[in-house]
Amino acid sequence: ESTLIAQNAGADRVELCADMSVGGTTPTIEIIQQASEHLTIDLYVMIRPRGGNFVYSEAEFEQMKSEIETIKKLDVNGFVFGILKDDNTINIEQNKVLVELVKPFSCTFHRAFDEVLNVEKALEDVISCGFSTILTSGTFPNVMEGKEVLKQLVNQANNRIEIMPGGGLRSTNISALDGMVNANWYHSSAITDGSEIASPEEIVQLKKKLQS
Repeated sequence: ESTLIAQNAGADRVELCADMSVGGTTPTIEIIQQASEHLTIDLYVMIRPRGGNFVYSEAEFEQMKSEIETIKKLDVNGFVFGILKDDNTINIEQNKVLVELVKPFSCTFHRAFDEVLNVEKALEDVISCGFSTILTSGTFPNVMEGKEVLKQLVNQANNRIEIMPGGGLRSTNISALDGMVNANWYHSSAITDGSEIASPEEIVQLKKKLQS
């Protein structure tokens, strides 16, 4: 339902996940198929076996690989995932394996990035893995608190990778954030009533503010 609302209200892309209460997990094949049948905008699918931290067991890593193999055969445009080591640095080896497996599709490193301690090094590590985008709130609980870090990341990235601010992004703060950070992409659940359904009015307002 939300994917269609997003498309009809003018979103450019959908990031599809299940179980928002834990920050998103891999959606079912049925849900992905339903979404892809109705969407003409890009569809990116989250690969995350569970909520909690972003350090995965060997079994969980194998599950992620298996899910990618299956979902690649569906009508999708990209994948969203991120793996950390125990010390919350980027797990370069495992991420590289998944990025390679995903080809020719592109990959977004999700908000696991917000757990890192050294954002400068983490940014270079994610670039070295082959990701095209980083979804981040600037390591703070929301984008407005993290705006200084987001600006720093956009400058450091220097168009080598997209920095996509997300986390508490709404039509009420997107103009102020964009004026400071100047990113090319912005990410919002566009949920304004505490449900799991996106608000079409909110998406329209988000786009309007960005284009004004």
